[in-house]
Amino acid sequence: MSQRCIICGKKAMTGNSIARRGLPKKKGGIGLKTTGVTKRKFAPNLQKKRITIEGKIKQVLVCTKCIKAGKITAPAKKVTV
Repeated sequence: MSQRCIICGKKAMTGNSIARRGLPKKKGGIGLKTTGVTKRKFAPNLQKKRITIEGKIKQVLVCTKCIKAGKITAPAKKVTV
């Protein structure tokens, strides 16, 4: 299962992790200096959810934005008496 939202297609993005040292100018220093730049990944907040897709219940990865927006349909709960 790939790390991707089944609803909106959100996936991991790449970026940089920047290491800095020094005191900012507005705090009375000489300014921040960049001492290193390394690659990093920004992973989406994916949750395993049971949803109904075309009448079938499947367990898939869905991002929290889609869950909050109500884009998924949860299966009906079983009632035992």
